[in-house]
Amino acid sequence: MPAAVHVVSIDPQASTVWWADRITDLPFDFSQEHKTPENLALLKDTGARVHVVANQKGGVGKTTITLNLAAVVADVLKETNTLQHVFIDTPGSLQDENLLLEALKYAHDVIVPMPPEPLAFDPTARTVQKVIEPAGLPYFVLVNNWDPRDGKADLDETREYIEAQGWPTLKTAIRRYKVHTRASAEGKVVTQYDENKPSFKAREDFFRLAIELGYGGR
Repeated sequence: MPAAVHVVSIDPQASTVWWADRITDLPFDFSQEHKTPENLALLKDTGARVHVVANQKGGVGKTTITLNLAAVVADVLKETNTLQHVFIDTPGSLQDENLLLEALKYAHDVIVPMPPEPLAFDPTARTVQKVIEPAGLPYFVLVNNWDPRDGKADLDETREYIEAQGWPTLKTAIRRYKVHTRASAEGKVVTQYDENKPSFKAREDFFRLAIELGYGGR
């Protein structure tokens, strides 16, 4: 039966592939297209909503956001046998900007992960102002990898910066949990985490994100 969700990686580093290959029961379809970006044109005929996860700074959590958000949407739509959502994981570098631009041609919206770290502010601004806004697409900046044990100061500072830029942002913030950092090596996505309190909170963040974005269907 065709999956309701498809994940596409166009990141030459292929971290999404490394992770997906370790998942025994992959809850969505998956393909790696950095060598064949022309295949993205096929998305036009699927009728699916295409969501690009982008930030030209590496290490902001694009792959974690892509796979886990896809997993929770697939869980919601598990009885659906037609493709409804495509999530595209993109490169975290300026050198591969052509791949990001190709993905944006077919996108319906863009999610921009941004950790609450000052070193991420300028690269995120460059991505938004030089690449995403000129594409004319709806986009949302997502605070990612916030450690609640550190208090809310970093979170508040990051939200104030985002507001000062006038960027659309999401109320949901993805909290930092060790279970997320182990997941790739263990071959799991968020819907497959063990049943314990940290895992429950980790899943809750992504379900909240999917609900806020309205990714329960078309």
